[in-house]
Amino acid sequence: MIAKFLTFFFLLFLLSCNQMAQTAPITSGQALDEAPARNIILMIGDGMGLTQVTAGMYRNGNKLNLESFPVVGLHKSYSGSSLITDSAAGATAFASGIKTYNGAIGVNMDTVPVKTILEEAETRGMATGLATTSSLTDATPASFIAHSPSREWFEAIALDYLKTDIDLFIGGGMKYFAHRQSDQRNLYVELQKEGYTVSDYQREDLSQARLNESKNFAYFTAEEYPPTVLQGRNYLPLASRIAVEFLGSHNRGKGFFLMIEGAQIDWGGHQNNSDYIISEMLDFDRAIGEVLKFAKEDGETLVIVTADHETGGYAINPGSTLDSIIPGFTTDGHTASLIPVFAFGPGAKRFAGIYENTAIYSKMKQALGM
Repeated sequence: MIAKFLTFFFLLFLLSCNQMAQTAPITSGQALDEAPARNIILMIGDGMGLTQVTAGMYRNGNKLNLESFPVVGLHKSYSGSSLITDSAAGATAFASGIKTYNGAIGVNMDTVPVKTILEEAETRGMATGLATTSSLTDATPASFIAHSPSREWFEAIALDYLKTDIDLFIGGGMKYFAHRQSDQRNLYVELQKEGYTVSDYQREDLSQARLNESKNFAYFTAEEYPPTVLQGRNYLPLASRIAVEFLGSHNRGKGFFLMIEGAQIDWGGHQNNSDYIISEMLDFDRAIGEVLKFAKEDGETLVIVTADHETGGYAINPGSTLDSIIPGFTTDGHTASLIPVFAFGPGAKRFAGIYENTAIYSKMKQALGM
């Protein structure tokens, strides 16, 4: 009787171990039973913590496109110089897989340039792109294409766009390309000479831009920083759809890498403005919806949505309802909270669990089979 009792519990133990093995997060040394991703789309909601996601969801009829993601993880956002990161060090961790100091763009703690996943994708023959609701020279997009000891060197960062054959970029900061103070070069014209179709908000709306037959495409949405959603900005979902369609048809048969940033969720946090945060969160979620449509039809695209850090120490206070958020803030700066990671598509299982922000870089490379 005792033997049967022990055998029964031993079998339960084995079954439990098997279930744990099936549901455990996939580590870097484990192989997936699925084909590598052909394309990767990394979407960064700057300053987007769990409360920003929650507030956007409640104010949007209790639903978001983010709910379609089957895999959710958490990353540790601290930088090489501080428990609280900034966007430069945070994006460099994603782009190059290293911890570096706050303010660093694509360089390590010793200011030595480090290769980015966008540059590696170009070397591999993949198409590449960036889209942002900030300036193209701002910290997050810059960290994927530039190498600078300081995030403030905007004109130097703009020059790096001509050193990599990036296929598409959309965002603000035209002044750092076309109206430069340091050297009087006109990078707008230089890009045209390199074969880019270049346009901007003053010439035509993004929806009217002619890019179907272009080898490379650049569009500037503002002289410096684009307006807010509440001020009428609405191009990010369109830019996301244009980017995936353009890169999908210009990938030379080798796939593409695309980074899309919803930059101004962060700015709403810095202003402790809940309506600003929520409007930007919902705009970012609409862009996520456009990307998901492509990924679901394509079947070979890995989509990752995360943030570099949380901004504002944002809280939803007692008395709040689905229609009326009563916000609270602990700071007008960044915080050190764990950051959510959402993943969809081939290789998504790798992004379950808790890990360093630098692991997002290695997990993307593994998913591509690089």
